[in-house]
Amino acid sequence: MARPSIAVVGTGSMGSLHARVLSGSARADLAVVIEPREEIGRAVADRFGAAWAPDLSGLSGVDAVIVAAATGAHHQLALQVIEAGLPMLVEKPVADSLEKSQEIVDASAAAGLPLMCGLLERYNSAVVTAMQLTREPVHVSATRHSPYAPRIKTGVAWDLLVHDVDIALRILGGEPSSVEAKLGYFHPSSVAGAEDMAEALLSFSGGKLASVSASRIGQQKIRTLTITEVDRAIEVDLLRQSVTLYRHIDGDAASEDGLGYRQQTIIEIPALVQMGEPLGAQLNRFIDLIEGTVDAGEERASIMPAHRVVGEVVTTAPALV
Repeated sequence: MARPSIAVVGTGSMGSLHARVLSGSARADLAVVIEPREEIGRAVADRFGAAWAPDLSGLSGVDAVIVAAATGAHHQLALQVIEAGLPMLVEKPVADSLEKSQEIVDASAAAGLPLMCGLLERYNSAVVTAMQLTREPVHVSATRHSPYAPRIKTGVAWDLLVHDVDIALRILGGEPSSVEAKLGYFHPSSVAGAEDMAEALLSFSGGKLASVSASRIGQQKIRTLTITEVDRAIEVDLLRQSVTLYRHIDGDAASEDGLGYRQQTIIEIPALVQMGEPLGAQLNRFIDLIEGTVDAGEERASIMPAHRVVGEVVTTAPALV
């Protein structure tokens, strides 16, 4: 198959990043940047050597599409891309509600088209390494806190929490049997009904647990993950892409002066699986889907579990007011 030509829809923060990574790919070409605001769209297109189009009528000759517009526009855009018969990578969440997300996934399945969701942490070298090291996890704890970003209108459950729910489900092996959650609404600039904080406790078969926390009123950017086993803990810093293993050992030991200790913790820092830039690794997976070298059905099936959990969080959690 010839190098696929790919369109990027949207020129916000993520759209511009997708355009940059795609323009430097050795496996695909950035064909067109689609953005209704001509001045902004042309500027991004010119920067990365692509054509510009104001809408999806510019998809002629394109082999696939990356939808990176505002979340509220995903539903309509995604259905149009599917109607055009093109494989698609849509930024997370697939849409701004569980029902709309499911409709898009179902439409892609009915059309037999590859669909991928931009759950980017799947391609973080530290996360991939930690998951390969994990043996028998019993608890996952994740924190994803950020300073306030006025440009994001979606609440933090769909915008942030979905990433760590996805990781927790993949580590603990399936969807939870129950979800307990609380939402908080604090910032005066937030859209009505868009939560600024989400805390969720997920219970799994065998008594396994996951606790996930997302906030956009933090004063520092935090992306941490801890995987607990009975005899080990795996600590991940997703921003610095580092992994540390801890093992506690009981035992007596005496020094020459007679002072001793009764316990110690062994710390290990493993070499990382090198995924490269997560967006680049994700793009390579999307190109594999376009070329048909990986299972499109399996990829599609991996999208909705985290969306279902987040859908339950936002519809059942009592608000903290």
